[in-house]
Amino acid sequence: MSQDIDDEVVLRGTSSIPLSPDERRRAVALRELFARFWGAATGEPRAVYDTFVSGSPLADGVTFDPVDEADVHGWWVRPKEAGAGRAILFLHGGGYVQGTAAAYRGFVSQVAGRARIAALAIDYPLAPEMTLPAAPNAALAAWDWLVGQGYDRIAVVGDSAGGGLSLVTLANLARRADGPAPVAGVVFSPWTDLTLSGPSMSDPAVQDPLIGREYLQDCSRIYAGALDVGDPLASPLFGDLRGLPPLLIQVGTDERLLDDATRYAARATEAGVPVRLEVWDGLHHVFQFDVAHLDSSRRALDRAAAFLRRAFAS
Repeated sequence: MSQDIDDEVVLRGTSSIPLSPDERRRAVALRELFARFWGAATGEPRAVYDTFVSGSPLADGVTFDPVDEADVHGWWVRPKEAGAGRAILFLHGGGYVQGTAAAYRGFVSQVAGRARIAALAIDYPLAPEMTLPAAPNAALAAWDWLVGQGYDRIAVVGDSAGGGLSLVTLANLARRADGPAPVAGVVFSPWTDLTLSGPSMSDPAVQDPLIGREYLQDCSRIYAGALDVGDPLASPLFGDLRGLPPLLIQVGTDERLLDDATRYAARATEAGVPVRLEVWDGLHHVFQFDVAHLDSSRRALDRAAAFLRRAFAS
């Protein structure tokens, strides 16, 4: 990790990060790969999604061990350099209707390996089989399990719907009177508003190649179940954000969830939370997956890792 990245990634403020012409061309070519994949994809939707997200390569020097406990199911992702007592709780995306910890091992290893912190990626209950509050309850159970295993320095990290669930989890933990407090939260393209009220959700200038409004609307409805989609358990944007730990939020300008990220960052800042918001020009939903194709993906993960290391060291 270069010193300039560590110096650049501070705990507060907003950065707008441009693309070079060469990187923009690579991003356009990647969208063509997406179109070919989804155009040719057949089979059960959850299996197809897992195939897509498992394309993020496994990081070197990281081991993987399954966890199958009464209240926690998922995978440990452990870099060789990981120290004792520190962990990342990772919550995966997939619109709350798909995604598995196993499929996310490559992506989680890219985060954990760079940060040099062990990560527990969990499987939480998916809709429509299970609705709220099943997923937040599973996240809290995983947190408690980590604490019971002797981890007292924990960050929560997630992408997309898992980013929203991460923010819900941090808000739930902030209301607790005892136990260790989270050291940080890092969220990639978080889904914070299941009412879909953000301007980017319907902006014709946004050409998100991975998720659309109709998909999100369907996921929102079946995940919320009997709860209103604006309930803070579903939409952390509308919750009490006081007492949250330092946050890093990364989002691309060319995605439906752009305003979910920017509005959440603004509300958290107003609530006194140290927030670092990074808006990456011209990039798509959870572009950090694409470490094999984009320098921007690698840079974004380097910055996220620097943020985490600084938070754990403070």
